[in-house]
Amino acid sequence: MQIMPRPRIATIRDVAALAGVAVGTASKALNGQGSLRAETITRVRQAAEQLGFVANAAARSLQTRRTYTVGMITTDTIGRFSIPMLIGVEDALGAGRISVLLCDARDDPIRERHHLEVLLSRRVDGVIVTGRRAGTRPPIDAGPGVPVVYAFLASADPADCSVVPDEAGGAQAVLDHLATLGRRRIVHVTGPAHHHSARVRASVFPDTLYGAWSESWGRQAAAILLARGPDFDAVACGNDQIARGVTDALREAGRRIPHDVAVTGFDNWDVIAEASRPPLTSVDMDLAGLGRTAADLLLQAIAGNPATGTHTHPAHLVIRDSTVATSA
Repeated sequence: MQIMPRPRIATIRDVAALAGVAVGTASKALNGQGSLRAETITRVRQAAEQLGFVANAAARSLQTRRTYTVGMITTDTIGRFSIPMLIGVEDALGAGRISVLLCDARDDPIRERHHLEVLLSRRVDGVIVTGRRAGTRPPIDAGPGVPVVYAFLASADPADCSVVPDEAGGAQAVLDHLATLGRRRIVHVTGPAHHHSARVRASVFPDTLYGAWSESWGRQAAAILLARGPDFDAVACGNDQIARGVTDALREAGRRIPHDVAVTGFDNWDVIAEASRPPLTSVDMDLAGLGRTAADLLLQAIAGNPATGTHTHPAHLVIRDSTVATSA
């Protein structure tokens, strides 16, 4: 029986030769290091793909003293906020072939500490800490040499690096949009008064009803407003669930949306905002973009250039039929 020779495995030298660059340049392009031109990075990566080159993770780790892994600890069990951020984190880290290890702490300090210890035992290059609600939280102790970036929520230590959504700016965009439409009698309906996001999102509105982050509270709030009388022409809601409850209750009461009352949401949760009747104008906090920013800040810290303090990531308004009707 004839034994076929094993195919030769492509090396970094082969990649460099095909791309027409030095071996060191090829290595930097594949590892996301150094300051290279975008066209050079593209050429090297195309050469690597063409040759089927796969970097030896063990060799790369020994050479750079890095594991090219990052830990991400979250308390967002259902993934409403953490999954979009994870996508952004992976987008930013994927160019450097850095893997992300996601851990769910479930609001349990003991579980969180266990996850952190496991990540540190795996010698991760850094850690991103996030959760299902904005606000501040106590810092974690990752020890020396392991940078930490807080995303969506902020560390209580101002010396740490945090990136948070501009919720106040998003609320102001809602108010400005409604004012542009000529709405003057605006009521804000939001979640619990003790909740950080509820307070921040309510800060720009003069008239606020606090309650719960639920569709049923939206329906109840609409009933309260209707009982007060018809003297309101816009309802800005603290999240999309509340807004859907408000729109359903107002519609059932005979109020046309947006002709009689404009309604807005917050979070731009597509399964709610796009399925509402009519589809909701809502604030998008760009969670994927926030994740990319957090990953970029972590890479800076890993490279020895930490950006301490709290960084604000912009939100934007997505306009739909609940404020601007596209048909009569």
